[in-house]
Amino acid sequence: MKYKSFTLHNFRQIPQIEKLSEEQKFAIETVGNVLPFRVSNYVIDELIDWDNFENDPFFILTFPQKGMLSEYRFEKIAGLLKNGASHSELTGAINKIRLDLNPNPAGQERNVPVFEGKRLNGIQHKYRETMLFFPTQGQTCHSYCTFCFRWPQFALNDFRFAMKEAELMVRYLRSQPEITDVLFTGGDPAVMKTRFFEHYFNALLDANIPHLKNIRIGTKALTYWPYRFTNDDDADDLLRLFEKVKKKGVNIALMAHLNHPGELKTKAVKNAIDRLLNAGVQIRSQSPLLKNINNSSSVWAENWKLQLTLGIIPYYMFIARNTGAQNYFAVTLEQAWRIYKNAFKQVSGIHRTVRGPSMSTNPGKIQVLGISEIMEEKVFVLTFLQARNPNWVGRPFYAAYDEDALWLDDLLPAFNKEEFFFEESTRIFNFQN
Repeated sequence: MKYKSFTLHNFRQIPQIEKLSEEQKFAIETVGNVLPFRVSNYVIDELIDWDNFENDPFFILTFPQKGMLSEYRFEKIAGLLKNGASHSELTGAINKIRLDLNPNPAGQERNVPVFEGKRLNGIQHKYRETMLFFPTQGQTCHSYCTFCFRWPQFALNDFRFAMKEAELMVRYLRSQPEITDVLFTGGDPAVMKTRFFEHYFNALLDANIPHLKNIRIGTKALTYWPYRFTNDDDADDLLRLFEKVKKKGVNIALMAHLNHPGELKTKAVKNAIDRLLNAGVQIRSQSPLLKNINNSSSVWAENWKLQLTLGIIPYYMFIARNTGAQNYFAVTLEQAWRIYKNAFKQVSGIHRTVRGPSMSTNPGKIQVLGISEIMEEKVFVLTFLQARNPNWVGRPFYAAYDEDALWLDDLLPAFNKEEFFFEESTRIFNFQN
């Protein structure tokens, strides 16, 4: 299969789109003007069940849905489109809505280091041991997920993280001996040609940095375009590069975004997994818990079981971030914890490597451990899996129970405390200090 993608400009050329009503097509165009839209022919032909597309998880994961905007915002853009508004008027309304959708969640701008007098806008360094690198050539995706918290990478240039200076990346890494992991992220680095991977990876390997132990690649390509690792013209070269990294003594891990067990059942994805594992690549899975997609403990249990059968290590269950179409996908913190707990009960101990449900917040990754009653008060029991301050990791803390809470910002400290223990430090915390 040769790669082809469809965007807002040509999605009506998709043969299967004729199954949609004109109203449904217009809804895609309306929401797709605000939230970025791209879908690959692999997703269209191999994953979506077009006989049941309205309820199909992969259709919802890639095609914008009317409910992903509030009624007011949807009608605002729909009205402008129907009335033939000028480009400037339409763009102004779209950008206002985008800015209202919290395009920079979890204080990402605070993660950008200043080095040699320059802001490194293609690097984030939030957690002590891990550096995120945004290669310029990898800041798009084979298909866009409708829940993606990095939607501004594709829609708002002022919020885009990217850089291409490999030597600058190496110099920063050398200056931070506590960093053991470099995570290539995006967008999706796996859209890059192998020559770009070689540019960055060889720079890291040639530098012989003793504290570099792991190179990670955050990607959805495994199930949105598995041919990247099998049939693409430079797929063999990419696998040889991965083998080279492994032989150099640096672990290489693919952080695969896997949202539903259905995406792991095609022959193409199984072939890709086999090739990666044979090249010495470790594959770990992560996904947010998403209403309308996988908000079922049985779906999660099936997903973990199938992943492990194929050689993938279940890693993270996230809570949908407070950005973009959060209200369409979000479940309450209590629901998230119960789904996680009930899925956990359905699998054996070897599957229980997955951690969650976890919120990636400004101070760090906060896990919902459960609901309890302490001193006659019903509370959420929480802890940090990762934190801006490593001393916070593993420390339990408590929030007053709120059955409607979707995110940390919805919670108040338990026991009538004025604020959580980390809040003052988070306000003034600067990692570079």
